[in-house]
Amino acid sequence: MLLNKGYDVHGIVRRVALEDETHRLWRIRKIIDNLTLHAASLESYASLVKIMQKIKPDEVYHLAAQSYVGYSFEDEFSTLNTNINGTHYVLSALKEFEQNVKYYFAASSEMFGKVKEVPQNELTPFYPRSPYGISKVTGFELTRNYREAYNLHASSGILFNHESPRRGFEFVTRKISFAVARIKNGMQKNIKLGNILSKRDWGFAKDYVEAMWLMLQKEKPGDYVIGTGQEHSVEEFANLAFSHVGLNYKDYIVTDKKLLRPSEVDSLIADSSKARKELGWKPTVNFNDLVKMMVESDLEYIKNNL
Repeated sequence: MLLNKGYDVHGIVRRVALEDETHRLWRIRKIIDNLTLHAASLESYASLVKIMQKIKPDEVYHLAAQSYVGYSFEDEFSTLNTNINGTHYVLSALKEFEQNVKYYFAASSEMFGKVKEVPQNELTPFYPRSPYGISKVTGFELTRNYREAYNLHASSGILFNHESPRRGFEFVTRKISFAVARIKNGMQKNIKLGNILSKRDWGFAKDYVEAMWLMLQKEKPGDYVIGTGQEHSVEEFANLAFSHVGLNYKDYIVTDKKLLRPSEVDSLIADSSKARKELGWKPTVNFNDLVKMMVESDLEYIKNNL
């Protein structure tokens, strides 16, 4: 999106990813020649400062994190260290060296956790239920503090689940769409899932990226909830995905207790009225079309890689 708008886009990438770019950088392979990548780590304040001073960015989109909620229970220490310290380091580097920059922090609907009200808006209290959610609450508060204490143009997008065909295979939506494609092609017999009754507000990632950009075009920074305002269960997602290829999801789903989380977030749904009013933002892709898009993409992927 930024390239299409004429931006000069830089990204920081861990050295190990640069050394193995054929595998690790597959999501950006089509545009990699139009990007400038720098070897750095969120865990190294010095490397962030060095790059900020070299690039002197106009806008910084801080999207990097250990973002898989399930894994955050398995390794809470690395999740908390990377997500909290990384956010702190980026903010500190901007405060010290690039105060005129506009900064975006990727907050998360997982911050609401055990929700205090339905739907959730910018004033809903946080009650995170995972190390990931806790780390994002801390990042959100750091961002707000730097905005208020140091007058940084720092905004947080409290994004609800945003999916696309580029979603990582470990996330339940892509896990389902890819399994459907494999099962349809006789390459897989079933799919193991955890709590299929869990409900989320799922939208299209491309819409949500537009919202991030809109936040940084505002004269004053702020915090915005971004979501569709509609809720669907994992079971609904699976039903729609399997139905798209003429299969009954009940014939293929196996419940695996190992995939259940120690503390579950049962229901998340966004109230994006502030973003709609102040940013002029609204989602363009509905749930049904999103599921079909992901299944069709994985069917094509299987076809091209058989």
